[in-house]
Amino acid sequence: MDGKASCSHCTQPGKNDDACYVRHKHREDPEYQDLVHRLNRIEGQVRGLQSMLQDERYCVDILTQVSAVQSALNAFSKTLLAQHIKTCVAPDIRQGNDEVIDELCMVLQKLLK
Repeated sequence: MDGKASCSHCTQPGKNDDACYVRHKHREDPEYQDLVHRLNRIEGQVRGLQSMLQDERYCVDILTQVSAVQSALNAFSKTLLAQHIKTCVAPDIRQGNDEVIDELCMVLQKLLK
């Protein structure tokens, strides 16, 4: 499942390869495509904010768009969190790895700020 693996894409000559670890998560294509689609939409919304600012749009209109971006990011987080619980947390708990509960609690605290 998830785990620490030596990070092959960020090693630099002269660096200790053991010092760099990145955890990986394989996602099936439908889940991956949904998440990428959501992020692409959010990216477009953020670019739209910059255009609105450059076009000297009314403050309330920009703030409305900011709210839409925040909602889209929240929806992305909820989707990713649900998948994380189903595909990472639950299997780890079933295998006796209760450390993932602490990690999940920490993530929830960050999301609920």
